[in-house]
Amino acid sequence: MADTLVIVESPAKAKTIGKYLGSKYTVKASMGHVRDLPKSQMGVDVTNNYEPKYITIRGKGDVLKELKDTAKKVKKVYLAADPDREGEAIAWHLAQYLGLDLSEPIRVVFNEITKDAVRDAFKHPRRINMDLVNAQQARRILDRLVGYNISPLLWKKVRKGLSAGRVQSVTVKMIIDREKEIKAFVPQEYWTITGKLLADGQVVEARFHGFGEEKAEIRSQEEVDQILKRIEGHPFVVKKVTKRERKRNPAPPFTTSSLQQEAARKLNFRTARTMMIAQQLYEGIDLGKEGTVGLITYMRTDSTRVSATAQAEAKAYIEQQFGPAYALKEARTHSKSETAQDAHEAIRPTSVLRTPDQVKAYLSRDQLRLYRLIWERFLASQMEAAVLDTMSVDIEVNGVLFRATGSKVKFPGFMKVYVEGSDDGGKEENVFLPPLEEGQVLERQAIEPEQHFTQPPPRYTEARLVKTLEENGIGRPSTYAPTLETIQKRGYVALVDRRFVPTELGEIVISLIEEFFPEILDVEFTSQMESDLDKIEEGMANWVKVLDEFYADFAPRVQAAEEQMEEVELKDELSDEVCDRCGRHMVYKMGRFGKFLACSGFPECRNTKPIVKSTGVICPSCQAGEIIERKSKKSRLFYGCSNYPQCEFVSWDKPLPRHCPKCSAMLVEKRRKKQGVQVACTQCDYQEETDA
Repeated sequence: MADTLVIVESPAKAKTIGKYLGSKYTVKASMGHVRDLPKSQMGVDVTNNYEPKYITIRGKGDVLKELKDTAKKVKKVYLAADPDREGEAIAWHLAQYLGLDLSEPIRVVFNEITKDAVRDAFKHPRRINMDLVNAQQARRILDRLVGYNISPLLWKKVRKGLSAGRVQSVTVKMIIDREKEIKAFVPQEYWTITGKLLADGQVVEARFHGFGEEKAEIRSQEEVDQILKRIEGHPFVVKKVTKRERKRNPAPPFTTSSLQQEAARKLNFRTARTMMIAQQLYEGIDLGKEGTVGLITYMRTDSTRVSATAQAEAKAYIEQQFGPAYALKEARTHSKSETAQDAHEAIRPTSVLRTPDQVKAYLSRDQLRLYRLIWERFLASQMEAAVLDTMSVDIEVNGVLFRATGSKVKFPGFMKVYVEGSDDGGKEENVFLPPLEEGQVLERQAIEPEQHFTQPPPRYTEARLVKTLEENGIGRPSTYAPTLETIQKRGYVALVDRRFVPTELGEIVISLIEEFFPEILDVEFTSQMESDLDKIEEGMANWVKVLDEFYADFAPRVQAAEEQMEEVELKDELSDEVCDRCGRHMVYKMGRFGKFLACSGFPECRNTKPIVKSTGVICPSCQAGEIIERKSKKSRLFYGCSNYPQCEFVSWDKPLPRHCPKCSAMLVEKRRKKQGVQVACTQCDYQEETDA
C-alpha cells in the first residue's frame, strides 16, 4: 500500500509521474482547478478586503471526494501542480480543502517531466508560496470586478451574452484602432528605377539611390523623366566598393509568446492549438522501450534562460554532428524584457539527443511538427553565429547615384539548422555580385522605372497581435490563447484571411467602454496593472492595496454608467437572399468565423446559410457549375462546384479564371511555405512565380 499521495492537474501528467515514483506513491489528478468564484454572483466582498467566496467547481465533487478519501489513508500528501501562478493557486486550494498544514513543505515543482528531474524535485519539497497565490488571486478578483460590473451593463444596453474584460477589451480596441488607421490611410506615390547593368557578361541590378552623396526619394513620373534624361548617354562608373563581414546571431530559445508567434508563422497553428500540443509534449509521450517521457520543458515561461546541463549536452551534440566550429566557445546570454519573469527556463527539449527523427514514430503529425520547431530553435540558439560576406557598390552616372548590394554566406553557423520566420512572410535570398572595382565602367542593359504606392499598416495576424500584446505588457503569454478565443466567440472580431477584422458589435461595445471606463482600454494602465500583479508575486506589493487603488476609481464609474449609458439598437443588414424555409428575407450576421446569412424571422425560423463567394471559374468537371469557396468542418478553406452534390469536384488550391498557356487546362494558386505563392497547371508542369 502506498504511503504518499501526489496530486497533479492532469491524468497524462499523473500517468507519467506515477511511472517514475514507483509503488510507494499514489499519483492522482485534480483535473485542473477545483475551486473558483461562483458564476451566479460577484463572489467578492468589496467591503471586507476583497474577501473571495470560493465554491467547488461544478462536476469536481467526485474528484475532491476521491482525493480526500485517499489523503486519509496515506502518511504524506504532496501537491505537484504546474510551476506557475495557476499551479500554485491550485495547490493552495487543494491544501485548504484537504486541511493540509501550510507551514509544512508539501509543494513539489519541476520544470521538466523526466525521471531525474521529478525524483530530484521530491527530494526538495517547499512550502506553498503565498506571494504566487496572492498574485493569482488578485488577478482573478480584478478580472471578476471588471467583468461582473461591466458585462451586465452590456447585456442590458446592447445584447445578451456580451462580456468585457481587462485584457480582452484592450485587445479588441487595438484591432479597431488598426482598422481605423487602415481606413484613414492615404497612399503616397513613389517610384523606383532599377538599372540592369553588365559586368563581364554578368548582370548587376542597381537601384537609384540619390544625387551625389545625398539620398533622394522619387515621388512622381516627372521626376523619373528628369532622372532618365540626365543619365541618358552617360556611362555607369563604379565609384565605391564596400566589402564587410557581418555576423548574424540566432534567435533565442522559445518563450511562450515567441513559440505562439513562430508556430503561427511556420505551422499555421492558432495559439490555442500551439498551447494544447505543447502541453502534451510537456506532460509526457510514450516512447516505447524508453517509457513515457516529457519531451519539452514547461511551456508557460517568458525567460530565455537555459540550464548549464542543457547547454553542455547541446554543445557535445553540435560538435559531434556539425564539427567544433559550429559549437559555442562560451555560453550565449540573451537580453530579457523588463517584464520577463525568470522563474523557469526557456522552452527547450528535455534532451537534445532525442532528435525529431528518433521520436517521429511516437508522435502525431502536429506533435512532431511542434517538437521539431522547438528542437531546431533550441539547437540553433546554442550554435555559432552565421558569417555573411556583404558587398555594397555605388555606381555613378552623371552625378546620379545607383547602389547595388549583395551578400553570400561565408559560414552558415546556426543557419544550418534553423532561421526565424518573419511576420511578413519575407524570403531570405543570397544576392551574389560579381567582382567589381572602382573606376570600372558597366554596360547598360536596361533601365526599368516602376511606380509604387505606400501600403497601409497590415491587419493583425495572430502572430503579430501576440507580439504587440507582449511588447505593450498587456496580459501574460499564457492568457493570449483564451483571450483571442473569447473575442471571436463574443463576435467582437472575425478572422478574415487569417487576419483580425473588428465587427460592428465590437466597435459598439468598445465605444461604450471607452466612454464610461476609459482606463480599461488604456494600454499604459493595463500594462501598469500587470506590473503591479508581478510585484505581488515578488512579495513587493500588497494584493488588497493594489485592488483597492483600482476599485476606488472604478466603482463610481460603474454607478455613472448605470445611470447614463443609453441602450443601443443593433440593426441587421438586409440581404437580397430569401429564406427557402419561410420566405422571409435573410440578414447578414457576424459569427465566430465571419459573416453568414440568417433568417430575419429568428427565433421562429432558425435557418442559416453560408455566404457564397464565387471564384468566377467554370467547373472543369461538369462544365455547368461555378467554383465557389467553401469551408471544411475544421474551418479550412477549399474550393468546390456549386452543383454539389451532383458534381463532387473539390480543390484545396484556388482555381484561377484563366487557362494554362501550355495545355489549356485549369490554373490554380498554390501557397507554399518556402516558395510563397505560385501559379501552377493542374495537368502539365507549367508554373509561374507571383509577387503575392
